[in-house]
Amino acid sequence: MSDIQAQNLALAATLRPQRVMEFFAKICNIPHGSGNESGIADFLEAFAKERGLYCYRDEANNVLIKKPATPGKEGAPALLLQGHTDMVCEKNDATVHDFERDPIRLCVDGDIVHADGTTLGGDNGIAVSYMLAVLDGEAKEHPALECLFTTSEEVGMEGIVAFDSNQLTARHMVNLDSEGEGLITAGCAGGVRTDLWIPTAREEKREKEGYVKVTLSGLCGGHSGEDINRGRTGANVLLVRLLKALWEKERFTLVKLTGGSKDNAIPRECEAIICLPDERVAAVAMEMMLLSDAVAEELVAEDRDCAVCVERAQEDEIALNPMSEEATLRVLSAIGIIPQSVLKMSSRKENMVEYSRNVGVIRTRDDGIKITLTSRSGMESQLDHAEQSLAGLATLVGGTVTHRNRYPGWDYAPVSPLRDVW
Repeated sequence: MSDIQAQNLALAATLRPQRVMEFFAKICNIPHGSGNESGIADFLEAFAKERGLYCYRDEANNVLIKKPATPGKEGAPALLLQGHTDMVCEKNDATVHDFERDPIRLCVDGDIVHADGTTLGGDNGIAVSYMLAVLDGEAKEHPALECLFTTSEEVGMEGIVAFDSNQLTARHMVNLDSEGEGLITAGCAGGVRTDLWIPTAREEKREKEGYVKVTLSGLCGGHSGEDINRGRTGANVLLVRLLKALWEKERFTLVKLTGGSKDNAIPRECEAIICLPDERVAAVAMEMMLLSDAVAEELVAEDRDCAVCVERAQEDEIALNPMSEEATLRVLSAIGIIPQSVLKMSSRKENMVEYSRNVGVIRTRDDGIKITLTSRSGMESQLDHAEQSLAGLATLVGGTVTHRNRYPGWDYAPVSPLRDVW
């Protein structure tokens, strides 16, 4: 056991509910990013075997554990509890962490448990922890339980798609992929991932031009589903906005634009390399500071550590020629007009997001820029609209789109007998 793993277990022993947090620490000690859930599956199998519980594991590393009803509850309908074992793997650029091998380092700040420079994996590790606590005897009374631990949820529900539903007998299900204590989720957005490709022409660098790196960092980020209604700003969208405003005052050409690492995570950092006359570098640095100060008041409290850094790019950071002025304007304009964050609130349920989008990842190649987005809605018609509108944008900018990993929504039902029981 490593020092970090031991520290996590010791820390969990001081938290409440203790059994739940102990299981959560054990989960954090096992790398479990999407596609890397075999270690967690091994842990779940061992857990069930130690307690004499039925366990089924499939080739996708989904695990089903069953527990009989407690005395007096044998006649109650069986209940299915479900959560997923994978997590979104994000870290700050300065953080040294290998998600394939390293445990998540837990920290406590007041009554908040968080990770040290990485995502925590509370989505959906806390659900796994609660199910294990129930299976371990924390619930004194319960019907027959079927606890389903699915994989690769964060990259398109791939685990549950592969699972053989004939293994289940329960007809009542509670999905635990929602972290608010005392809250019931009675609907869930479906989603679709879209790759938008914008081709770009490049030109030779002219004499007396310099390369400048513009870095935006310090935003809070978060999950593009769970946190989309918190008003947090995505680094990709904000930096492009600042660059477009700069372009109106100081002409430059774009060399490279890079931001985010997961399409379902609100990006915290974004970086651009631009090309402009040497004598304008100082003026551009000052103008970017003024532009970033002007939008700072728009940011929510969690994003107030946002900072913009402007510096000359190092030689090893420059591998591409500048884009043409036309391509620069087309890229900045296209990304800048993509509707994102909360697009529509529900008209049937107060404070419920009905339609949203996250501009998650931007990558640059020699011949173009790829933008990966996630659109979410509980209504299929809005997912259709997401695909159609982004395809229309691609047509306008001479690009292409590919839609993938679409999964259906679970629309809110005004009447639900199971919800009424709770």
